[in-house]
Amino acid sequence: MMLAMAMAMSLAVYSAEDKYEFSTPERAATFKELTHELRCPKCQNQNIADSDAIVAKDLRDKVVTLVHDGKSKQEVIDYMIDRYGYFVHYQPPVTPATIILWVLPILIVIIGFGFIVFRQKKASRKQNWSTDDEKKLAKLIAQYQRKEQQ
Repeated sequence: MMLAMAMAMSLAVYSAEDKYEFSTPERAATFKELTHELRCPKCQNQNIADSDAIVAKDLRDKVVTLVHDGKSKQEVIDYMIDRYGYFVHYQPPVTPATIILWVLPILIVIIGFGFIVFRQKKASRKQNWSTDDEKKLAKLIAQYQRKEQQ
């Protein structure tokens, strides 16, 4: 009985898997590469090959259509980027906006570190240790030592 249920469940899972037919192995390989490179807009960090979301299935179907139409890999990627934005591709291009996103935090850390160093140098210059200060310190140490001996 348990074996029959396990087989029925595995058949249901197997039937839910998408099956696509391609005229050439090159097109099948292109489809496989594209589905692993394109990101599901709903799942956010999962490619459309692994996602069970409806939008991922729609994207897979559109990729199949474009591959059957003879579009190249880059043409399909360009189509998806035009439609869904740079987020849909795992390797977005370097643009001024992405450069700012990567460089700005580093600049903030460097500026913050420089500010701390500047303040420390400024504070250390304010403190001038004189001989009077040395005498006062020696007097305080002597008083402390006398109290401990008593």
